[in-house]
Amino acid sequence: MTLDALAAQIRASRGLAHKGDIAGVVGRLAPGSAAVPVGDDCAAIPDGDGWLLFAIEGFMAEFVAAEPWFAGYCGVMVNVSDIAAMGGRPIAVVDALWSRDETQAGPILDGLAAGAATYGVPVVGGHSNSRNGGGAQLAVAVLGRASRLLTSFDGASGDLLLAAIDLRGRYRGAAAWWDASSGSPPARLRGDLDVLPALAEAGLCRAAKDISMAGTLGTALMLLECSGLGARIDPALVPRPAGVDLARWLTSFPSFGFLLSVAPGDAAAVIARFAAAGIACAAIGTTDGSRRVRLADARSEVMLWDFAATPLIGCGPAAARAA
Repeated sequence: MTLDALAAQIRASRGLAHKGDIAGVVGRLAPGSAAVPVGDDCAAIPDGDGWLLFAIEGFMAEFVAAEPWFAGYCGVMVNVSDIAAMGGRPIAVVDALWSRDETQAGPILDGLAAGAATYGVPVVGGHSNSRNGGGAQLAVAVLGRASRLLTSFDGASGDLLLAAIDLRGRYRGAAAWWDASSGSPPARLRGDLDVLPALAEAGLCRAAKDISMAGTLGTALMLLECSGLGARIDPALVPRPAGVDLARWLTSFPSFGFLLSVAPGDAAAVIARFAAAGIACAAIGTTDGSRRVRLADARSEVMLWDFAATPLIGCGPAAARAA
């Protein structure tokens, strides 16, 4: 696939379109007094010598219907990833579940319990209704804490953009869900996540964001927009499992995947910490002040996104100032 075709596929992807919906919500609800601008992986609330982190994830009804156990499991998995991306450690989760009856709710709750046990994060409450006339609907919220915060707003021009992804997984059927979590040793999964707050506490990372359903490049767009940056990215440098098609991989949700904006002098130390945990990590590009994101290889360079012309999630520095 050419870079032009790849860029077009990323821009047309469903996951990226969903992220574009954020702009309208932020425009209506974003408070101007937030300690960290709205639009990050978690809300960050000053708390003594650190930060309380608060986030929520809702799940597409079609996903819950197709993969009820995994949807419940993901309720914990994706939330603890959001906490880690902000340099924090999770404390507890709550869930909201609507279902037709207890039979429909059962596998979702079983998956939620399995995720809580795997990541050592208790389910401490929530809301349930087993008399919903439609299909099952699920949302899960998480509380965490960070002593030193990572955000999407602190990347700097000239940073290396690193991608850290756990390649020890498998696709779940034809969907773009790479499962590197369920069935893996819980202690290892918890240790892998702890790399992120350890990097924050060591001052080795400026900004971070977990790779979402927008995929690696879509998530890179969100991180760069929040930091008011552009970048030159080589898609072929993104860590990828052997035999997996590049275009599919770049639009996949990888379970454990993070993008980090790191000062060049700290990149080797960051890569080494992930390598020690068995996580593939590589520099995939360099940030700049252009606010234009280009895909490039040895032969060509194409425009993926120009934030000056078209905001994506509407959470860049200009939006923060306006709030």
